[in-house]
Amino acid sequence: MNSQIDLEHSNPVYILAKFISETKYETIPIEATKASKTFILDTLGVGIAGSNGPWVESLIKIVQEWGAGKDSRVLVHGTKLPKSSAAIVNAYQIHCLEYDCVNEDAVLHPMATIMGAILSEIDSGKVYSGKELITAVTVGVDSSSVLGLSSRSPMRFFRPSTAGAFGATAAIAKLRGFNIDEIINAFGATYGQISGTLQPHLEGSPVLGMQIGFCARAAIAACDLAKEGLNGPKDVFSGKYGYLSLFEGEYDYEKAFNNLGSVWQVSKLSHKPFPSGRLTHGMVDGVQRLKKNNKLEPDEIENIRCIVPPLAHRLTGRPDIENPEPNYAKLCIPFVTATAIIEGTVDVNHFEKEWLLNKEVHKLAKRIKSIESDEKNPNVMSPQFLEIFLKNKEILKVTIPSIYGHPDNPLSDEENKNKFLNAWKSASKILDPSKAEKVISIVENLESLDNISGLIDLTI
Repeated sequence: MNSQIDLEHSNPVYILAKFISETKYETIPIEATKASKTFILDTLGVGIAGSNGPWVESLIKIVQEWGAGKDSRVLVHGTKLPKSSAAIVNAYQIHCLEYDCVNEDAVLHPMATIMGAILSEIDSGKVYSGKELITAVTVGVDSSSVLGLSSRSPMRFFRPSTAGAFGATAAIAKLRGFNIDEIINAFGATYGQISGTLQPHLEGSPVLGMQIGFCARAAIAACDLAKEGLNGPKDVFSGKYGYLSLFEGEYDYEKAFNNLGSVWQVSKLSHKPFPSGRLTHGMVDGVQRLKKNNKLEPDEIENIRCIVPPLAHRLTGRPDIENPEPNYAKLCIPFVTATAIIEGTVDVNHFEKEWLLNKEVHKLAKRIKSIESDEKNPNVMSPQFLEIFLKNKEILKVTIPSIYGHPDNPLSDEENKNKFLNAWKSASKILDPSKAEKVISIVENLESLDNISGLIDLTI
């Protein structure tokens, strides 16, 4: 090993680098390759819809001032930027609507950083096949997910960007054909750049999604450095000042890392059928279940109790406020639940200015309370419980063991396609509907394509 530290083969960074280096398309089970394609399409869709998200145009303008270059393009907008800058914007667009998929067990949005970086990489003139894309996504999801799965403490940093940075690094390293030493050096270079706190989450700031963009950029930069022979720090996960102890706290990595190659985390991903925090989805799911047999008129509701695990209560149990920023409202159980009751669903337009100021929503939201359940695991998202107390003294209750979109309660293939088509219509400019069908066809047949560089062409 080209290192001042002789890593044992039982070291988690070596285990992960070896897994990334040795995984081939042919060794990935069919269900995992299918899941990879499903969430590649899903991620492209939410990134296209995210082109119309808050702060996107301003971010593009600012990033253009950070350096000249025409390596890669931004989804929908088509702006040509240096590869690392395009990664920032594409990753931000993927996450800014809170619409991208989640690994619930790892408490992680893995695809935003991964695809933010990959889209820039494949648009920069290099030729990659569909099989290489699927393989890169698959090992990338595993790489970030095992870090979240190793944590035994309440989440204190924004894991979609911190752990997500390593997933994006793994994906780019795999595309570029890195060996074990190069992958470890790239992880070391990534570790020197990662960012992501929960304070923007608490305040509803767009910096939350920008952190994902910064870490997608970090992955590109780290792989560039490693390719040129940078000798980075090695023991970046379990070392004295490694990621797991400093960013996660209490941890146990053995089970998650030993399952690499047998448990494929891309098959464990949950869709987000609604563009709000995944931790609020249980209440939307619960409302829709109750609405099948009940009218749920707002004026007939006395109050509502949303009983959720500690993670959901801590991060989305915030009180409703009269004039919320979009990101605050997306992560607010009372606002999201009130919207679902009034509208029957939650959609992109419900986080635009007119709806954010809707007096009827806030009137009902004031009667909705998030309550922390007695769940002992600090990192689970379910089960969740919804209790609606009517003025006629009737009580409506529903238990949500697996939230809509979870692998145990998944979207169908048709629902996945419809989500993509609806996202296509939400882009910042009118896009040709026939091109949407072409994107779907390309992703469905990725394994047969020798060159995927034209994928972004269809979104512009």
